[in-house]
Amino acid sequence: MSPTLTIVLIIVVLVIIAAIVYGVQAGRRKKLQSTFGPEYDRVVADTGNRTEAEKELREREKRHAELELKELSPESQQRYRAAWEEVQIQFVDTPAEAVGTADELVTRLITERGYPTAEYDERLADLSVEHANTLQHYREAHAISERNAAGQASTEDLRQALVHYRALFADLLGTDPVSTTPGTTTSEPDDEPAPAPRRATDTDAATDTSR
Repeated sequence: MSPTLTIVLIIVVLVIIAAIVYGVQAGRRKKLQSTFGPEYDRVVADTGNRTEAEKELREREKRHAELELKELSPESQQRYRAAWEEVQIQFVDTPAEAVGTADELVTRLITERGYPTAEYDERLADLSVEHANTLQHYREAHAISERNAAGQASTEDLRQALVHYRALFADLLGTDPVSTTPGTTTSEPDDEPAPAPRRATDTDAATDTSR
């Protein structure tokens, strides 16, 4: 075999190997993008390095695989649905307290599903593997909840927090937490606002029937 032919064969083999390696990497990347959705782009942007971002996402998958997650029983689902309806009722009179209750209820649901809840950032990372599409809702709700604790959230902020909490709550619950009557369709979480807080004038009008 001539030296020229040997060199050509070596080049061909290297090209084939490179193509295989590229194909494997592309397949892994596509799988991560499919699993994490918008969270993939967020982690890439946060790290500034696609390789490091993908390494972090694979680590999340490994941790997630070690969790002992469980589905809720129909009885538990019904209990959480009832609890969420109570939150919405509470919002009418005390929006700030209702948002705090919603945060506690979501955390309790996360725990019952089998996720660790000690650290908020780790909680996000664990949830991102199966609930990436509603994770931004959780971030938004948590940010408003913190402003609420500092007395810096408006009523509209609180309304949006409840909508955001509901999105993750429904995702974890496996069903929409708001009951519907037969033959009707429940709106998506972003489309259905929380109930408007009750005003003093509303109460007066409801109780004064002498006019």
